[in-house]
Amino acid sequence: MSEHERTIMAFDDQGREVMIDIQVSVKELGELTHAGPVSGGPALRTREGHPVSYLGGGEFSVTLPGEEESIFRTDDPDFA
Repeated sequence: MSEHERTIMAFDDQGREVMIDIQVSVKELGELTHAGPVSGGPALRTREGHPVSYLGGGEFSVTLPGEEESIFRTDDPDFA
């Protein structure tokens, strides 16, 4: 299995920035012939390792330590 990673920047209404790492595991063709159904989407985490959920429309839910969940937005065209 190989890994592909991409990083995007997102901002909340207060102007705070988070770097979101998007990691996708890709099964090699040889593995697919011997495997059952392939499932699982990309893993989303902040650069510091905090969990991230993609809400759609360029919005991400991020929970930082000691804080309530916050909405961060990106203008990355792949997530608009």
